[in-house]
This record gives sequence, structure tokens and C-alpha cells, in this order.
Amino acid sequence: MNVMKRLTVLGSTGSIGRNTLHIVGMFPDRFQIKALAAKSRIDLLAEQVHQFRPETVVVYDATIADELKTLLNGSVRVDILHGPDGYEAAAARPDVDMVVAAMMGAAGLKPTLAAINSGKDIALANKETLVMAGDIVMEAARAQQVRILPVDSEHSAIFQCLSGQRKQDLDRILLTASGGPFRRTPPEELALVTPERALDHPNWSMGNKITIDSATLMNKGLEVLEAKSLFDVETDQIEVVVHHQSIIHSMVAYTDGSVIAQLGVPDMKGAIAYALSYPERMPIQQPLPDFTGGPDLTFESPDLDRFPCLALAFEACRTGKTLPAVLNAANEVMVEAFLNGRIGFLQIPQIIRTVMAAHTPATDPTLQQILDADQWAREEAGRYLTD
Repeated sequence: MNVMKRLTVLGSTGSIGRNTLHIVGMFPDRFQIKALAAKSRIDLLAEQVHQFRPETVVVYDATIADELKTLLNGSVRVDILHGPDGYEAAAARPDVDMVVAAMMGAAGLKPTLAAINSGKDIALANKETLVMAGDIVMEAARAQQVRILPVDSEHSAIFQCLSGQRKQDLDRILLTASGGPFRRTPPEELALVTPERALDHPNWSMGNKITIDSATLMNKGLEVLEAKSLFDVETDQIEVVVHHQSIIHSMVAYTDGSVIAQLGVPDMKGAIAYALSYPERMPIQQPLPDFTGGPDLTFESPDLDRFPCLALAFEACRTGKTLPAVLNAANEVMVEAFLNGRIGFLQIPQIIRTVMAAHTPATDPTLQQILDADQWAREEAGRYLTD
């Protein structure tokens, strides 16, 4: 008989959050939603509240909280919180077993740490948590004896490929990348890329920020940083391989020349379900890849000249300290500016590189130093934006 697992979902209206709730809805005897947290999509959040009846809901600020309260109009008994304190309270609820950390960007770091320090297992989709403060987060998880289970399809694949193997036999992690929509675009055309074109991903359905990161390959760079902390490996043990079909989600190579790969259709539900139910596997009715009629599986090296964001991420990974937080913060500012038409596509890596070069990394940083570096990088990156 399965024990009911009680969940907080941070980022419930995003792609990962919606897919998480889809799986929860498939298995109502296994999961109970205690808290939902979103930013501002209150129409969808209200629907989720009606369906899953959480006891706590969190939104970005007091104005949005009032709007949600008006929208619900007393139809559901729920505490509505707002702001950073609200997100952390939802993450640290004493009656929650697992927190699905799917908030967007750096905002997910402190709630995820609050959950870890409260003894909750983490289904981690917010890669920025480990990008910014990987050493601090993993040490907290070890101290609290909680599990961090990856939800990114690539890191879930690596986690599965490492299962049952000896750490000392690991040679390298082969992190696969789709290559995004501009894998074959001539370099001279990249300057003309519009947000609409960049948001047209060939394989995956994701939020706007992650889709732009996929187009620049920064998303893969952030995953390199995440993998380093999550799997306790050296930067040189991580290799990025472009696999356009997104069927092989990642691979692990061992010292005897063996390579173990995890395959599946390009859909996040499999990785989410595995994190929620680990070590079990739930029947979530996912189709198998079409091995006989589908496309050939191909591989190539990433073009670092065409996609310098990946090279910048490897630089931050090798340097460590506070440089990954600076990389991430500058990227968040630049992606938002690109989506708003304030900069061109090629300016994203150009300005990130400039901000990184202006930063003096702090050795063995505290959490506050990391947060300070994040804030500095946002302000520094903002200086290069034009109205």
C-alpha cells in the first residue's frame, strides 16, 4: 500500500508545475497538495486551487494576493500569502514531505534552501539553485539528510545512468543538447533573430525564459554548472553533445569504455514522475520512442563560436566562487531585455561577458556574498540597456 506523499509545488503555473499537477491528478491516492506557489498567473492558479484544494497559496505581492482573494470569492478555504516570506513558509511547511522546486530563476534559491533546512526532500527543477550556490545547497542537503532528486530531463537521465554504479568507475558525463532552433542558422543571420523566432523550439514546450536560454545554449551551460554540484564531478568530466532529436536525454561514460544512456520521448512528465515516486516508477502512460519509424539519432559537437554562452558557462564553472551567480544574474537580465525588444540576440552573450569580466569573484563565498554578487550583476548588466 502506497503512503500518501504531501507536496508543496513552487512555480505551479509554469511548465514543470503544470506537468507536476497533471501527474498528481493521475494518482490522487498517492499525492496530496498542501501548498501552491506562483508569481502572478492568478486565473490558472485559481483553477489549480479549486482542483487540488491546497491549504496555502503564495503569490508575488500583496496586490496580486488581493486579486486572487477576490477571484476565489470565498469558494475555497485557503491561506493566501505573498512575497519572499510567503514562498519560504510554503516550502518549509511542517506537514510537507517533498517540495517541487520549479520557480523561475534566482528567486528559487532561498525557498529551496528553506525546504532543505526544514528536512524536505526536493524534486529540483530550478537549476539556478545549484548554479548560484551549489556547494552551500548540497552541504545543507547532506546535513539534513534529505534527497535532491533532479527533474531536468538531462539530470534525471544522468541520475538514472549512475544508479547502481561505482563513483570511482565514472569517466565522464555526456550532457545532451538539442542545439535549439538556430543550430544550422548562418552566424550572420543571428543578429536578425527576433524573440518570436527564438521562442519556436523544435522539440520542447517550455517557458519563455528557458526557451531563449535553449536558443543561446545558455540553458545547457547552466545544466553543466548544475551537474557539477549535483553529481560531485569536475568540470572537465562534463561534456556537452548536441543530439538534435532529444531522444537520448543524457549519457554516462565509464572507465571501461561503456556508455549508459537514458532514452525517452521529449516530454518532462517522465522525469517529474520519477522524482516524485523514486525509487519506484509509475505507469504514467508515456509512449516509447519510435525506434523503427522515427528519425536517425545523430550527434555533433556544440559550436562555441556561434553559441558563446555555453563557453561562458564553462568558464564560470571552472572558476567557481561567485562567478556562476554573476553569469546567471546577467543572463536573466539580458533574456528579459531581449524578450522586451531592448537588445538584439547577439548582445545577450556580449553583455554577459562584459559583466563577468568586471567581477572579482569572492573565494569560498557565504550565501549573503552570493546574493550580493547576484544583485551587483543585475545592476551592472542594467547599465548596458537602452530605453
